[in-house]
Amino acid sequence: MKIVSYWWDLNVDKPCYCRASNLRRVLLINLNLHVRQEQSAQESRMAAQVHLEAELPDLVRFREEWKEEVRQRRAASQQAHPEPDSQTHRHAPSLIDTSQFPASITAPASSNIPVQPSSQPDSHSRVAASNSNASVHTFNSPDSHNSSALTRAVGIYRSAVRHEQDGLLDEALKLYSQAFRLEPNADRAYFLEERRSRQLATPVPLVEDLGSLPNATCTGKGNVNAAHGTTIIRTATKEKYCASGVLAKVIANFPADLAFTPEDEREGAALNAIPDELLLHILRSLDTTTIERFAVVCRKARVLTLDSSIWRDFVYMAYKPPQIPDADSVETIIKRFNANYRQTYIEQPRLRFDGVYISVCHYVRRGASDYAWVNNMHLIRYHRYLRFFADGIVLSLLANEEHTPQSVIPVLKPSLQMKGVHVGSWQLDGSLVRISNLHAPQDYPRSRYHFQMTLALHSKPLGRWNRLEILSYESISVEEGEVVPCVLKHERPYWFSKVKSYSGYH
Repeated sequence: MKIVSYWWDLNVDKPCYCRASNLRRVLLINLNLHVRQEQSAQESRMAAQVHLEAELPDLVRFREEWKEEVRQRRAASQQAHPEPDSQTHRHAPSLIDTSQFPASITAPASSNIPVQPSSQPDSHSRVAASNSNASVHTFNSPDSHNSSALTRAVGIYRSAVRHEQDGLLDEALKLYSQAFRLEPNADRAYFLEERRSRQLATPVPLVEDLGSLPNATCTGKGNVNAAHGTTIIRTATKEKYCASGVLAKVIANFPADLAFTPEDEREGAALNAIPDELLLHILRSLDTTTIERFAVVCRKARVLTLDSSIWRDFVYMAYKPPQIPDADSVETIIKRFNANYRQTYIEQPRLRFDGVYISVCHYVRRGASDYAWVNNMHLIRYHRYLRFFADGIVLSLLANEEHTPQSVIPVLKPSLQMKGVHVGSWQLDGSLVRISNLHAPQDYPRSRYHFQMTLALHSKPLGRWNRLEILSYESISVEEGEVVPCVLKHERPYWFSKVKSYSGYH
């Protein structure tokens, strides 16, 4: 009698019969095939590893050196500290000995770092660094292994930075990895040391008496007032050039002897033959935009455009009532900026008279249609204009799309007779522009209502003062004095547009 076995064939969903000997044969064949596949995959992995080791011997050598270094550090740590303090390991990511490397690594100059003195030679001190989230602990032991590791790590990190600056990214990546394996806080120690070295390289400012300007600092060439960030450079022409902030730090690194350098060294620069006094006289007759464009030519031009006499004229011409409360307020403003007239002109809010502020407003309105399945939509656009004058007069105009800015700007004058024009007075209070008694000139003084506006003056970018944002718009009853807010739905901010035919500050 023959023994017959069966299994369930999932493909045909019915039992399949075969002899027992045939079933064993099939199982053995499948098992041998699986074993051969595993052996082939293992041989492929071994061949790939041998090929990789043959192609990258540096990687194999680096792996072995790293393993040996880890074993040595672990053994040295166990010998030096057999019973470490649990609190120290909980709070400190690294143990650093500061006795063999500069104090700039452990004491950043930007913060006052309290260091607790230790009573025992082998005890550690906690150093609280304000610009770091990790606490750094110091050991007084001179033969600490971590001190040498940190010193090596900082040196390797510095070398990696140089390689990265030179464009050698592969070498820089390897050095970065090596530095972080030696010390996880190598980057922090490097940046603290660099910051300390830069601050030590900055000379101490020499303060001179400037009379009525107690907060200003007069220094020699290249010195920066660290307290107020203002530099007043004295040159051979006895003129003072003021700068502050980032610009002061840039100018502090300029050489003592500046000159105009031609693009072709074989040709001379004609500007070098002109005295600085004559160049300053020419610059005083230019506008601020032209002066700043000239300043980006070279370092000598940058220093010349910082002359106080140039920007003093702009400040005294721009900041007059109603730009400021009264004429005496300008001296207070100048002192607040440490007698830096250029910084005063840039950062002190001011309305501009050499153009017009325009607000472009639009909305969508549904139109009439003869058919129910057709929807007509109309895009409605209109403009608001604000033109300020030095005598405190302001013109406000609301015009539809039939009157384009090209046709409105040339006629936007106090004598304009047009529907939608209003005349009022303005006052600048800090960065708030207050417009009052806004009325139609043809109805004045018989008009029953007049309007008032409050706007916020912004500058984007710095020094332009080219944006006005409406904060409130109100109507006032002349007879009763009742103030009623007006709701503005589709209003947009005013943006300044310069007009060549308009006169500026004078």
